[in-house]
Amino acid sequence: MVSLGSQYDMTTPEGGPATPVVRSGGQVRLEDGRAAYRRRDWVAARERLLAAREQVDLGAEDLYALGDCFWWLGAHGEGLPILQEAYRAAEAEEHPELAARIALDVAYTLSIRGEGAPASGWMRRAYRIAEELPEERPLHGYLAYVEFEQALDGHDLEGASTRADRVSELGGRCEDRTLLALGALGRGRVLVRRGQVRNGMPLLDEAMLAAVSDELPPDWAGNIYCHLMVACEEIADLRRAAEWTQVTARWCEAMPAGAGPFMGICRVHRAHVLQLRGEWDAAEREARHVVEDLIDFDLEPVANAQYVLGELARQRGDLAAAEAAFRDAHRLGRDPQPGLALLRMATGETEMALTSLRSALTAVGDDPLARARLLPGLVEVAVRAGAVDEARAGAEELAVVAAACETTGARAVAQHALGRVSLADGDAVGALTALREALRCWQGLGAAYETARIRDELARAYELLGDAEAAARERHAAAGTRDELGVGEPRRTQRQRSRLPADLTAREAEILQLVARGRSNQAIADHLVLSVRTVERHLATVYQKLGVGGRSARAAAVSFAHREGLVEPSDGRPA
Repeated sequence: MVSLGSQYDMTTPEGGPATPVVRSGGQVRLEDGRAAYRRRDWVAARERLLAAREQVDLGAEDLYALGDCFWWLGAHGEGLPILQEAYRAAEAEEHPELAARIALDVAYTLSIRGEGAPASGWMRRAYRIAEELPEERPLHGYLAYVEFEQALDGHDLEGASTRADRVSELGGRCEDRTLLALGALGRGRVLVRRGQVRNGMPLLDEAMLAAVSDELPPDWAGNIYCHLMVACEEIADLRRAAEWTQVTARWCEAMPAGAGPFMGICRVHRAHVLQLRGEWDAAEREARHVVEDLIDFDLEPVANAQYVLGELARQRGDLAAAEAAFRDAHRLGRDPQPGLALLRMATGETEMALTSLRSALTAVGDDPLARARLLPGLVEVAVRAGAVDEARAGAEELAVVAAACETTGARAVAQHALGRVSLADGDAVGALTALREALRCWQGLGAAYETARIRDELARAYELLGDAEAAARERHAAAGTRDELGVGEPRRTQRQRSRLPADLTAREAEILQLVARGRSNQAIADHLVLSVRTVERHLATVYQKLGVGGRSARAAAVSFAHREGLVEPSDGRPA
């Protein structure tokens, strides 16, 4: 997001619904488009700016706003040429800082589309312009933030720390609120990576407060949220992740036309939280929406959603579905471990599972937080394989990480691992102590599935102590939780649970309902905050499932929707 002029001040969005254009004249439509953009009504802003473009020449700021509307509506392919036109206009208007920031936006969009070489070229344009400016400006802070992210991804904590400090320094000197928030975020992430969680996480909270209070442009706010959630996952701060996900979801939904791609990214994290809490059907719905809606936009959240689907299927006992989801996650760039290894263990391939986890741990090196993501699986598989010494080393390493993280989730994971090892050693007293603490932590987080698994292991510890009654209580409680979750039941897909005809997915049925109500593809895309291409792709699949084609396909699909009760008779009118 570039920092536009006063007519596009995104930090003070206007409220209220969009006002229809009833006056004529390109300038009137332009002003209405600017107003809609300020209140983040991307649909209305795009409509009015496109109408104004037919009658007046748009300047760089207006062209940028128009291209940005397409981005927020998921139509990045249509928005890219407009952003490139905005860049040329900014150069012609001798507005170098605006041109550079547009170049950054183009580079980011190309990079998430997997077009690395053109993205690199656009990034170089931004740097070239910055080098030619006579003095340091906020642009230099945004470029420093790009370098911070690169250093953090490369595990160069010293470099990341230096660049985060520079972002903060430029934010203060230029009185740029966005840079100040990004600097706080950067310093917080470095501190967390260094194990200074108590000092780091409050900085992330501070940045998030700015992000969701409309002090920042929405795309930078979304960037901060993504960093916060990654940090929460690194240290297993599940309570903080759940709280901020709820706040961010409300922030996304408050935009008149939705938050487009960031809503999809938010859904990935929401799916993870719902999975943890045992709300598996809701978690699956969120993850499938991400897969269906963002597959043409950003592969990283789609890959993460596929991993969540794999974990849900594995926990439910649907091993074939888990295998397919993990395979898709890997194809899209997400390491499928430790879920895939636990799946292999479930199918009796324990040695293969252990080898895979050893390889995964070698690949992440000595990064303690990256290792902590894999070690719980290693402990579980190593115990099953009889490699108790290896399991013990993994559990002890998790305990060190948990002490540094100081979060309930990290402590639950570590104590569970220590309890497993104690059971393998035949130390019933040690197992009981560790497992009861793990149970307390997981119950406090509402983690139903993990709670059931610990109760099974507590039952074994009680049996070793000769307390049959206590063991029976734990097994009964665990069985009740598994029944509530549906573990071990014959697998039903989301489509079967929803009883949708013709094997339609929930999203396909939703789009078909809107078609039956008379909406155009563009109107459907605007309503669901999707790209037209995504809507067309869903409709092509619907037509294939219904066995219809040609010019009559849409009419046949509408008839099918009414016949199958997908649309109430009174709904068969344009909406």
